[in-house]
Amino acid sequence: MRFSTKAIHAGNEPDPETGAVNVPVYASSTYANEAFGVSKGYDYGRTINPTRTALEVNLASLENGKFGFAFSSGMAATQAVISLLKQGDHVIVSANVYGGTYRIFEMIMRKLGLDFSWVNTSSYDEISRVLKQNTKMIFVETPTNPMLTLTDLKMISDFSKKNKLISVCDNTFMSPYFQNPLDLGIDIVVHSTTKYIGGHSDVIGGCAITNEEPIAEQLKFIQNSIGAVPSPFDCYLVLRSTKTLALRMERHNENALRIANELDKNWRNKIKKVYYPGLESHPQYGLAKKQMRGFGGMISIELGSLENAVKFFNGLKIFARAESLGGVESLVCHPVSMTHGSVPKEEREKFGLTDGLIRLSVGVEDYEDLMEDITNALNQI
Repeated sequence: MRFSTKAIHAGNEPDPETGAVNVPVYASSTYANEAFGVSKGYDYGRTINPTRTALEVNLASLENGKFGFAFSSGMAATQAVISLLKQGDHVIVSANVYGGTYRIFEMIMRKLGLDFSWVNTSSYDEISRVLKQNTKMIFVETPTNPMLTLTDLKMISDFSKKNKLISVCDNTFMSPYFQNPLDLGIDIVVHSTTKYIGGHSDVIGGCAITNEEPIAEQLKFIQNSIGAVPSPFDCYLVLRSTKTLALRMERHNENALRIANELDKNWRNKIKKVYYPGLESHPQYGLAKKQMRGFGGMISIELGSLENAVKFFNGLKIFARAESLGGVESLVCHPVSMTHGSVPKEEREKFGLTDGLIRLSVGVEDYEDLMEDITNALNQI
């Protein structure tokens, strides 16, 4: 099956009891045995739930994976993945990742004995330079949040296999519709399903997907042991949302590409730099076309100063001033003071995250209205 068909049907078989075309919300914390030692495959809600199982089948299919695991947030999924390691292990990480990933790695997991090297994972030389005998994992985000830097996933896969590392890709910015890391040899793909997969700013969730059975067995054990699982209703919301993922991503991409081109060509008097992988001026435009089927709905712009960023931020009317991304409504974020506040200034500035950077999550509204809103805000500078 192709993507849209899988999105609608995988895991979504009609209910055998009633014929309902939507998977029911199984709001049960426990399940009765038919007799001693005889069950229907369900025992306790933290371990397994039919609504969650349907969602996991659905999400795995969209990433062309065999095993899917749903979590209560994207950070819970990331925590489960990093829990595959043990004290003394070393991880290579993309220097520019979501601030929450930096926070959990540096401020929690480092205290528990893991070691991290933050490098430009776009560079083979950089990842080779920090490789150690105790390196066990490489964790990349591509495109990165919020600088939209790309990492060559096939290169990461080959490097990982050569050095016996677990390769992980946070695919949140692209969604399974535009990029499938497992197809390029990556071992684990993670998502914040809060973002594009959920798509309506009404649910928090995450997932981890793999084709490797030994990894899947460990992730299942971690998921059950830690218990950071989504509620049945949250699973229902995400499962409802994947049905329209292809339609939404096409519109996100269409709007963002038009806006990025307009800003890059006609607003350079106000904007110092436009970051968007769909622009021919993006240094990795060729890689974007090679490993992605679209360019997504995220744009970052450098306005040169905090003062300019504040004027633009406050000048927007349609773009909601809020954290998060990937919803049908457009959002604007100032990463330094919002999503990346936990990243030290000296670390942020190494990869270009300045006080003047603004991140736009372009929604599915009418392009003309969005562009007019941006124009009015830029004229405040």
